[in-house]
Amino acid sequence: MPTILNAASGSANPATSLSALWAYLQPALDHIVKSPSTDSNGKAPAIDFGLYAGIHSACYNYFTVQSEANAISPTTPFDSQQSSTSGTDIYVQLDKYFAEAAREISLGAPLDDIALIQYILPSFNRFHAGAQSSNRLLSYVNRHYVKRAVDEDRGWLRLTDVLESVAKSVASDDSREIVSRKFREKRLEELKKWGYQPGDSTEKVVFAESCAEAASPPDRIIPVLSLAHRRFRLEFIEPLLAVPKVTGKNNSKIKNKVPKTPLGANPARPKGRLARAVKTVLESDTINEGERFRLASGLANTLQVVGIREDHSLRKRLDKYVASVPPVMPSPPP
Repeated sequence: MPTILNAASGSANPATSLSALWAYLQPALDHIVKSPSTDSNGKAPAIDFGLYAGIHSACYNYFTVQSEANAISPTTPFDSQQSSTSGTDIYVQLDKYFAEAAREISLGAPLDDIALIQYILPSFNRFHAGAQSSNRLLSYVNRHYVKRAVDEDRGWLRLTDVLESVAKSVASDDSREIVSRKFREKRLEELKKWGYQPGDSTEKVVFAESCAEAASPPDRIIPVLSLAHRRFRLEFIEPLLAVPKVTGKNNSKIKNKVPKTPLGANPARPKGRLARAVKTVLESDTINEGERFRLASGLANTLQVVGIREDHSLRKRLDKYVASVPPVMPSPPP
């Protein structure tokens, strides 16, 4: 696998401005996220260690310069919020980058139903590998900006999200510690929706939270890995899930028509493109059972990772099918 070498950033110090930092960072991201990879272990292409260390240092210096500038610059009520959110610019730039990368993948989606599922799985695996490497490369963004945003109640789960349910069980004389405990309980309740069970390992808790982060609205501040997954959902998966609207040429005539009695208890309804593709995969006679299970289980996992909730009809159908397939038993000895 080719390794991108240490690219010079020119005469400009990468830490002096967003444009200089991004010019230094983008070629590495393009290599990690977008370049072809044939690694059998699913790893993203590597970059030169010198460039890796240089980017890490540039991010550190960039945040340091911003923090120092905010500390010595006089603030007013109008710009005090800006001083407390240094790093927003690079975070927004990363969000735009992952959105563009996901849209580029969506443009290559084939029209055939089975081919669509066969395209989504390796495309997401490659995107996910690049996102993981980007998350490690930009660890200082997570430590400096994302962690602080979460501490300031700007993360995937906010106090305002659970205020009503928490307030019902909070007495006027409850301490802040009690309120915090009840908030943590609400967080665990949310994580259970993503597969967490009491007593699970730390790894499973982290996975459940990453899914919850990817499911959050675009205004929530989340780690770089989950940021990429959220954009894959918003730019690629959700358009495929969208159900087309049925419109008539003459609405007045449609309103005056007597509706026909449905032929069955569940009359056919328009389905999104991905739902139609899944139906084809699960019912087609042109693929064997092994391939059918591989596609269904792979897509079910992809939908969970990018933040499609468990009560979504397509996830329920895929999960039901995957659970119905018996595990492969070893052949008895001769």
